[in-house]
Amino acid sequence: MKQADIQQLSIADIREKIQEEKASLVKLKLNHAVSPIENPAKITVNRKTVARLKTELRKKEIAAAKK
Repeated sequence: MKQADIQQLSIADIREKIQEEKASLVKLKLNHAVSPIENPAKITVNRKTVARLKTELRKKEIAAAKK
């Protein structure tokens, strides 16, 4: 997910996406532990997406608190 797409999401949408991405990350890690997945870089990409979502969520929460 691109940063520009993340910035357009609302706070509720970002929270929902974080939950989805975390679940996907857990599933990827479990599958990789059982049998190596084809592209292990997916785990890294997924982890970075979660971090981007959390960063944007925090930015929006701070901006909302200032208003």
